[in-house]
Amino acid sequence: MGQLLGLVLLSFAITSVFMVPFIDFLFHLKRRFEKTPTSIKRSETPIHDKLMKSDIGTPSGGGILIILILVFLTVGYGFFSSFVDKVSLKIILFTLISFGLLGLIDDIKLIQTKRVGKFLGLGRKKMLLIQSLLSVSIGGMLYFLAGINNIYILGLGNFVIGGWYIILASFVIISFANAYNISDGLDGLSAGLLLICLFAFLALASTSLDLTLASFIGIWIGSLFSFLYFNIWPARIFLGDAGSLAFGATLAVVGLLTGKVLAVAIIGGMFVVIVFSSLLQIISKKIFGRKILPVSPIHMCFKYIGWEEPKIVTRFWLAQGLFAILGLWLAFLSR
Repeated sequence: MGQLLGLVLLSFAITSVFMVPFIDFLFHLKRRFEKTPTSIKRSETPIHDKLMKSDIGTPSGGGILIILILVFLTVGYGFFSSFVDKVSLKIILFTLISFGLLGLIDDIKLIQTKRVGKFLGLGRKKMLLIQSLLSVSIGGMLYFLAGINNIYILGLGNFVIGGWYIILASFVIISFANAYNISDGLDGLSAGLLLICLFAFLALASTSLDLTLASFIGIWIGSLFSFLYFNIWPARIFLGDAGSLAFGATLAVVGLLTGKVLAVAIIGGMFVVIVFSSLLQIISKKIFGRKILPVSPIHMCFKYIGWEEPKIVTRFWLAQGLFAILGLWLAFLSR
């Protein structure tokens, strides 16, 4: 426990030292390279973009710094610790780095030009294709290298599903990567929700004596504490797509490594609610030709009807806390 707390504090201290210079660096890049494009396509989400207009001047890309610190400290921990599960560590780092690089393309695009919408670097179809390839690769690593091939359903028992586990893991990873990306819309929302999820998974990893997973989560928590200080309203920096895609996918892998697939969906309940609200909006427009919500995802809907941003974020944090407690309770019942 002492080592774990030390990693949390070390991660927090290092991130705090580099965060302010990194914010200044992002502001410098934004002033130097940002330009107005010669032609701007009509936005597909005009209400959403109008609600986000006040955030245009805030630099995006904080996730890049956190990823670098996470990789550096995790590799250092793996090198100096004699009780480390190198397979789990490799899977986690591969997920973090690969999805981070994927999101970095869009972050670079944001620095270079004023944009409307996400994924202008690659486009939505190419982005989803690459996400699918990466998720299948990670699912294969979990299956072949980590030897995970089963799911446990409370009340029904344990089910060995063999190679189908790769498909299941891929779906979970893609879902959480995009759910986290969608949730990154209000100051402090996604980082705060993630922090609550990580505390729940830290409890699961600690009680199962998975020191490798617990140590990585501890490093992540310390870095997020520092980032959240600068990300709460009014935000001085945003996570960016490098961070949101990487963190969503890595959160899914952390949950999968605990062996509690259903607990992943419950502990990350607010991410599920957020992505489900966007999915309902898309289905409603495609099938019925009209929107079920004035704007999606749901946290932007609350902002649209007049809720203050800090109120939305705080209440979502509270709801996430209840989801985390419920997920932990169900996970401990299944032991």
